[in-house]
Amino acid sequence: MTKSEKPTIFREERSPLKVTMLVFSGASIMCVASAVDPLRAANRIAGETHFDFRLVSATGEPAITTCGLPVAVSGAFDPDDACDVLMVIAGFGTQGYTTSKLLGGIRRCARQARAAGGIEAGTWLVARAGLLEGRTATTHWEDMEDFAAAFPEVEVRPDRYIIDGPVFTSGGAAPTFDLMLHLVRSRLGMATALDVASVFIYDQSRAATDAQPLVSLGRLDGYDPRLAQAIRLMEGHVDQPLTIAAIAKRAGVTARTLESIFRASIGETPGAYYLRLRLNAARRLVVDTRVSMAEVAERTGFSSAAAFSRSFSRAFGTPPVRMRKG
Repeated sequence: MTKSEKPTIFREERSPLKVTMLVFSGASIMCVASAVDPLRAANRIAGETHFDFRLVSATGEPAITTCGLPVAVSGAFDPDDACDVLMVIAGFGTQGYTTSKLLGGIRRCARQARAAGGIEAGTWLVARAGLLEGRTATTHWEDMEDFAAAFPEVEVRPDRYIIDGPVFTSGGAAPTFDLMLHLVRSRLGMATALDVASVFIYDQSRAATDAQPLVSLGRLDGYDPRLAQAIRLMEGHVDQPLTIAAIAKRAGVTARTLESIFRASIGETPGAYYLRLRLNAARRLVVDTRVSMAEVAERTGFSSAAAFSRSFSRAFGTPPVRMRKG
């Protein structure tokens, strides 16, 4: 923390923390819930308001989440309405929100607050407002590469969540729950944090600095560790696929044994799973970005755009170009 930065909110403190949550349409309902409910539960468990939170939107209208459920808000975002914490929660469509007025409002509100942060794609808005320059941040793993290219002045890490001075960022719904539990634990103690976790039957089994997995296996207790290792290897080599024999060797088994493990656990061969993993990554690039089909093919390990298009069409019943237009 530099001399100009305010004391962190992540410390023992009993005075109420006033939190403004700026929610945008296109956000995940799970991200919203992961931000709100741990604080709500902490207030109930403590029997008093330690977290004085309110939800607002840019226009004052309900924010429509990705599943279609609206999030009721108390009004429109007012940058001059004092708060201790500004939390920006967003998902798809952030490009449509980046007006100079809005970004200026986020910047002004954040600089008056003690802390500010972005949840999932909210990190993009926080960065566009100039609040992440020279800082370390994270965002959802799907956007990691594009975010790093868009903001070279930010040190981007694949952590679940990051706290850098008065600014925090989170990669998604579960990491946001982790972040809120950390806030509760820092301010109210471990006992209250454990009580909050118990309300949701939640086991915080990962650290903030753990990398975000492409395929979330949750707690791996019920899975063959060789399966988990193989899937992690596949995740890490989407653009340059390994052979199944190479994956099996690294997992310490034969290719035949690995196939048996996959069939018993997932119901398909390692090769079929690996291809599906790559095609799902390709579909996200087709639908959510404007990169060329040749680049999509390259980034998901296909030898050519034509080979990619054939595999994509077989998997999803429509060519990638048509899916993008549709």
